[in-house]
Amino acid sequence: MLGIAAAAAFGLWVFIEVAEQVLEGETGSFDRAVLLALRMRGNPVHALGPVWMEGVARDITALGSIPVLSLFVIIVALFLILVRRWWTAFFVLLSTAGGIAVTFLLKHVFGRARPDLFPHGDIVVSASFPSGHAMISALVYLTLGALVTGLTTSRTIKAYVMLVALGLTAIVGASRVYLGVHWPTDVLAGWAAGAVWALAWWTLVELARIRAGGVK
Repeated sequence: MLGIAAAAAFGLWVFIEVAEQVLEGETGSFDRAVLLALRMRGNPVHALGPVWMEGVARDITALGSIPVLSLFVIIVALFLILVRRWWTAFFVLLSTAGGIAVTFLLKHVFGRARPDLFPHGDIVVSASFPSGHAMISALVYLTLGALVTGLTTSRTIKAYVMLVALGLTAIVGASRVYLGVHWPTDVLAGWAAGAVWALAWWTLVELARIRAGGVK
């Protein structure tokens, strides 16, 4: 429990530090440099790498979209209900819905403009900070990963599942920067906030479960 609290505190510190730097305008040169480094020199309309890479990046970024993540969560929640894990199903649904709401609240509060260094072809309707794909994928994949690890005693399987969850979170966030629809600091803050949200909810669930004597 102390380890989870320490990880959550670190994630919160990262988010606050990045947010302060963004509000003060200290990250502008870094953000621009990273985005331009991922573009073809002399033709920034195209991302660095072979033409098919942009298509792959768009497929990957879809794994962090609200419709796709909501579908994953609903499927898992229905399974939990079928096996009579009522409390866990409620937790998964509530933590996801709450996380999505907090994401849009933060976007409204910060109101950061999207990158406009080059056309990216995506239709965006929300502010840039923090990255919704990064934050929501972090909270969903880490939450589901922790849920699965609780079903096994094998350290190897636990490590594998969490590596998959972290890997999915990482590539979704990276795809947002590669496609040019988010500043790098948007994604970093999204990762931090999503991880904090997931850790905080799992802490609450574990405390409630202990008080209830292991009620599922």
